[in-house]
Amino acid sequence: MPEENHYTGGKFYMPGQDRNRGDCQADSVMISMKNNTMRQETRGVFWGWYVVTGTFVILSLSYGSKYCFGVFVKPMFSEYQWPMSTISLGASINFFMYAIGGILSGWLLDRIAPKWIMTIGSVITAIGFLLTSFVHTPLQLYLSYGVLCGLGASGIGVVVGSSSVGKWFVRKRGVAVGIASMGIGLGTMILSPLAGFIVKHYQWRHGFVFFGLVILIIGTVVSQSLMRKTKPEDHGLLPDGDGFWDDCQTGANDMSSSVPEISVLPVLKDLRFWVLVLCFGVAVMSEMMAFVHQVSYAINTHIDRVVAASSVGVIGVASIFGRFFFGWLSDRLKDAKYAASLGFLGMAAGMFILLKVVSVKLLYLYAFVFGFSYGSLAPMMPVLIADRFGRHILGAAYGWLTFFVVGFGGAFGPVLGGMIFDRFGSYELAWQLDLILLFAATVLMLALKPGIPSRGYAAGTESTGQFDG
Repeated sequence: MPEENHYTGGKFYMPGQDRNRGDCQADSVMISMKNNTMRQETRGVFWGWYVVTGTFVILSLSYGSKYCFGVFVKPMFSEYQWPMSTISLGASINFFMYAIGGILSGWLLDRIAPKWIMTIGSVITAIGFLLTSFVHTPLQLYLSYGVLCGLGASGIGVVVGSSSVGKWFVRKRGVAVGIASMGIGLGTMILSPLAGFIVKHYQWRHGFVFFGLVILIIGTVVSQSLMRKTKPEDHGLLPDGDGFWDDCQTGANDMSSSVPEISVLPVLKDLRFWVLVLCFGVAVMSEMMAFVHQVSYAINTHIDRVVAASSVGVIGVASIFGRFFFGWLSDRLKDAKYAASLGFLGMAAGMFILLKVVSVKLLYLYAFVFGFSYGSLAPMMPVLIADRFGRHILGAAYGWLTFFVVGFGGAFGPVLGGMIFDRFGSYELAWQLDLILLFAATVLMLALKPGIPSRGYAAGTESTGQFDG
């Protein structure tokens, strides 16, 4: 195992290297003052669990509203008679802008508190939803829902949320990220049938107004109250709630700028990163194709509109259990890639069932299997990134992963599904394509090379930045 360097007050010391006694005494005074303050603020509850709670709420709003877009596709199609591919392009633009914004939000997260990123993201997303309620042309849809909602969502999505949680945990990272990402499932479970109710009994425009107001109010309050701290080392804490840095003899005293500036370029040059891009890109493409088009697909098989919309809610319910299960499983397996591979295989099984849907029972069976398995994506992406490259660069690396996975896979999925429907008048070819690609991703993930050999606390990272082959 390579030696870990320790960062203290702007200087680096290797294990065994003597420090100036005056520096040590000065650092001890500063550390003692910070630790005493932090002990008063965190009696009984590790602040990382507040971050988990805040992320849970933010993700439930962000993704619950995002995954409801499929509920609005059919009424917009009926009102304007736009081609399905034209409407679906709005969702694709949304995901592409989300991916671009994820690079910036991930970079910022490694430097500032998440509360500011999430607050700005909540405001922009809310404005985008409110403006979407007034659209009358495809261009207006692309600018309001596609550009504004997409960019805003990058500030209240998993890049900021899951990365914030990942910075506070090491041993319990899988469970913590899994619990936080369960908010995605809860939001989908609650907001999807609610959106269906609004569309059926009022107007589809009212649904966008509702989402805008809820995200503006709740998103801003939660961001400012629970997401105001960056990482444990900045406040004299160890990850996982394992205690405090007591003095400079502990061997790692990063109290402010806990790690040196580290470039993301080595990550982008690592083959393992591109394996993750390919596998999760396929999974997200399939996920978004299903989310945007499964309601229309079910309605075309003569299933009631509200029941069809509620299938998205079933996916949300199932994903709640899936997110916790796969997060818990990843903490207990030798390598989290096995949990990710199992998730891809389950998604493939769900697509196989979707091909056979002719009744409400089969639709709900598909939704449960697919939802439980797709629940693996949110916890596995940051866990695998942190395991391979360290949590010190988790924000930036996760931001770039999201850019490629969501920007290309997520953006391409909805429009590809719309194009297939416009060309063949059916979604069957789309679901068959998803099935084949998900099975291929299952196999490829098993070939992913191992991560760093151990998880340490020094300098807020799990390694010295050297990537094994």
